[in-house]
Amino acid sequence: MKFIADFHIHSRFSRATAKDFDLEKMYIAAQLKGITVVGTGDFTHPGWFAEIKEKLVPAEPGLFKLKEELEKKCNKSVPLLCRGKVRFILVSEISNIYKKNKKTRKNHNLVFMPNLENAEKFSSKLDNFGNIKTDGRPILGLDARDLLEKLLNTSERAFLIPAHIWTPWFSVLGSKSGFDSIKECFEDLTPNIFAVETGLSSDPAMNWRVSGLDGFTLISNSDAHSPVKMGREANLFNTTLSYTAIRDTIKFGDPEQFLGTIEFYPEEGKYHLDGHRKCKERLWPQESRSQNGKCSVCQKPLTLGVLYRVEELADRPEGESPQRKHPFYNVIPLVEILSEVLKVGVRSKKVMNHYMFLIEKLGPELKILHKLEIEKIERTGIPLIGEAVKRMRNKKIMIFPGYDGEFGKIKIFNQQEREQLLRKKTIFLLPTATVTFKKAKKQRL
Repeated sequence: MKFIADFHIHSRFSRATAKDFDLEKMYIAAQLKGITVVGTGDFTHPGWFAEIKEKLVPAEPGLFKLKEELEKKCNKSVPLLCRGKVRFILVSEISNIYKKNKKTRKNHNLVFMPNLENAEKFSSKLDNFGNIKTDGRPILGLDARDLLEKLLNTSERAFLIPAHIWTPWFSVLGSKSGFDSIKECFEDLTPNIFAVETGLSSDPAMNWRVSGLDGFTLISNSDAHSPVKMGREANLFNTTLSYTAIRDTIKFGDPEQFLGTIEFYPEEGKYHLDGHRKCKERLWPQESRSQNGKCSVCQKPLTLGVLYRVEELADRPEGESPQRKHPFYNVIPLVEILSEVLKVGVRSKKVMNHYMFLIEKLGPELKILHKLEIEKIERTGIPLIGEAVKRMRNKKIMIFPGYDGEFGKIKIFNQQEREQLLRKKTIFLLPTATVTFKKAKKQRL
């Protein structure tokens, strides 16, 4: 079966997350987005793990679902056209901070587990290397290679995927604390790594320039800290719904089973370019190199972004790609499209009303963004919405890239285009939304 999966999620037990971000909210948001398989996130945290055991029950092999009474209650908040099967898979992100080869290393890793027993056993091992009770994403003084070893010793069906591999501060290849290759990090256990997460500030085309990544399946996830952020990046599957089928599909990358990824426009990611947010200096890699990596305002080192780091390790020119690759589809979150169409804030009541109207009429968000016919979108009567989605799909947009922790800004229409397109349109008003999302605090990744 074809389905969408978003593996990298955080619960309310992680720092800078929505305080009511629980399994019920994940379940509801997954349906609104059109996601079938959702990572539980944070299973190493005792409090969150207790909720997982309390609220989830086994479904297909290695997957879980909400208890029936919770599903029925949650479904009251989900439009009929969005209702569908939602399954949970045990996933947790680990922050590894340690010394290796006389250098401090900081990288994040996603760990997947096939059952509750192994997850609990694994978490008990980690408790010796850091406090797993204070944060859903625990900080451990443990070499990433050794983390992988402990994972495999717990279960041979478990697997590890390096998270957002290019971000400057906490990633395996990042400019601030990373290695120059996956093998340098995981050494003799590298053959057990079969996928990497590209992160919001890069897309597969950027990763294709680095031949050292050719053997890895490139996956994408939202790293959501609130329900509204779920599905901003995701994975497309055509396989059996089970833990083993998902694992093998990622591992072998069969193009008939792993159908590619849904991607942020990488320029919108908050570490795409180099710069100093405090000094309002945003630079392309060639400009940073000409300044020796220093800010022209304060003369301190710049935060060198993902594009800089990709170019530093690239051994292929832009536009070239490996033989083994999967398609990807850039999207802009629907609330951001509506924000521009309506000329109001992303979290405004007006945007959320229109968001709920669209998914009630058309179905889940990712279906609208990814494959629904433009004519059907236009027939909702919201001025500019069909044209906006069409431009997004055709990459006919303007982007002011993100840098040093600040998300990029996307523009779909200039003022003249907007006036011309709206000349024959009327104002569109909607009733109050039935579902609201809570905004997460900002966090540096």
